[in-house]
Amino acid sequence: MKTFVLIISLLVGSVSWSQSTDLYDAALAQKLNADDYGMKKYVIAFLKSGPNKSSSEEDRKQLQRAHLDNIIKMSNEGMLVLAGPFLDGGDLRGIYVFNVESVEEAIKLTETDPMIQKGVLVMEMHPWYGSATIQMLGELHKKVAKLNP
Repeated sequence: MKTFVLIISLLVGSVSWSQSTDLYDAALAQKLNADDYGMKKYVIAFLKSGPNKSSSEEDRKQLQRAHLDNIIKMSNEGMLVLAGPFLDGGDLRGIYVFNVESVEEAIKLTETDPMIQKGVLVMEMHPWYGSATIQMLGELHKKVAKLNP
């Protein structure tokens, strides 16, 4: 009986293993520049409150609109794969994940952000290793969002 259970366990395990490797899509992995683990390098940026504040409500609205437009532009160019605010109201305001290889490249992208230019936000950058598939989030998000910012 023990031998039977062992044989069944090995068969089930080998079937499970073959199913998981059958999912591999070499063309998609190549398109996303994934390594053998399905991962790639990115740069993650933490957006923090900067030293400057907008002077009026109207200025804040205009600056926020320009900030969102810049996010959309970087996303459409494939340079920004994830962005969003933190909801706790602290000094840590949001997060970006840049689809670039180096912190220097990410810094150049952040220099296009009006809130960075005005000193309302500052960025803390870190090289990051994550799933290559997060590059697909933008297209998926468009399918579930009724409204856009």
